[in-house]
Amino acid sequence: MSLMNEYINRRLSGIQLESELLSLIKKYNEHKDTFLFVYSSAINKPIPDNILSMDDYFIIFDMLKNVKNNKLDFYIETLGGSGEAAEEIVMFLRDNFNDINFVVSGEAKSAGTIMVLSGDEISMTKSGSLGPIDAQIRIGRSVISAYDYVEWIEKKREEAEKMGKLNPFDATMVAQISPGELSSVNNSLHFAKDLVIAWLPKYKFKNWNHTETRKIKVTKEHKEKRAEEIANELINHGKWRSHGRSLKISDLKSIGLKTNCIDDDPILCDIVYRIQIVIRLLFGSTSTYKIFATENDKIFKQAAQIAKPSMIPAKKTADVVELETVCPKCSKKHKIYAKLVNNPNIDIDFSKRKMRSFPKDNKIKCECGYEIDLTGMRNEIETQTGIKIIT
Repeated sequence: MSLMNEYINRRLSGIQLESELLSLIKKYNEHKDTFLFVYSSAINKPIPDNILSMDDYFIIFDMLKNVKNNKLDFYIETLGGSGEAAEEIVMFLRDNFNDINFVVSGEAKSAGTIMVLSGDEISMTKSGSLGPIDAQIRIGRSVISAYDYVEWIEKKREEAEKMGKLNPFDATMVAQISPGELSSVNNSLHFAKDLVIAWLPKYKFKNWNHTETRKIKVTKEHKEKRAEEIANELINHGKWRSHGRSLKISDLKSIGLKTNCIDDDPILCDIVYRIQIVIRLLFGSTSTYKIFATENDKIFKQAAQIAKPSMIPAKKTADVVELETVCPKCSKKHKIYAKLVNNPNIDIDFSKRKMRSFPKDNKIKCECGYEIDLTGMRNEIETQTGIKIIT
């Protein structure tokens, strides 16, 4: 039986999945005698805050600043984000831990790849992948690849030179690009490359003293040259064809970047794959979209609007508010009431109508297994009425 089916058959609630994740982190620490930190984003949820951001840095700083351990294993899954945030996180980690191992079992792309390349070690499962490096930049309301943006502009420039003009739509788009914006995008590209060239010799190559085959002494210049070669390969979008391309262990080896294969250790492999699956189940069955966790501590970012709750305002009184929310997974409707006064007769009346009271933890477990987060609904009611819901 696959691990995914095993967990599905166990029918764990969101809270039970959270406990399972922390238990697995503890098992990982006991097996490796290290301190594991898990950082993961729900890459398939269309939420702007999904990308690596400065807010992530502040959370990571707060959770790890008092950890008394020289060794850190950092499980990372992200499609990328701010290069500046990646730099801040890495600088903090390097100031607080002597030995850092990045663990990749899902996708660690773009700024995530940049972070991984700051590690003393890189450990990946066969399902794990890095990606080409460049910054993710915000243009208007969209977050896009800096490389793709520059490539599009260059393509339009060549087209204008060849044809003598651009079509009206492209001309309108190009006209909105300021010199400062274009300079900022180019700087973002160089910024990513410069970080990799600086970090690889300092951390990943720090114990690389002799070449593997000829046993020749490795100099500082040799390390810097290899770092630049790897950085150039990782920004070579002509080779990888896509910013989202998945670079596996064999791809990284081909450009001179050695990684540890987690699958070679059966016990560790089982733990890491379980961590990955539990995280996916949490993302799939709850409104959680970003996870920060150690064996004793956790912060789960949740998007209340994912549940698409709809309020029924027609029957609002001074005492109670009737609500309805629809499960986004199975479309089942759930009728709820929120008490604004401490009157037990309200509970008696609504229980006869087979309606449930507003949950204390703001969560409803649907029959299909999906956990609906009502935090946003609670905030809206309390803001509009100026009264705290009684649970």
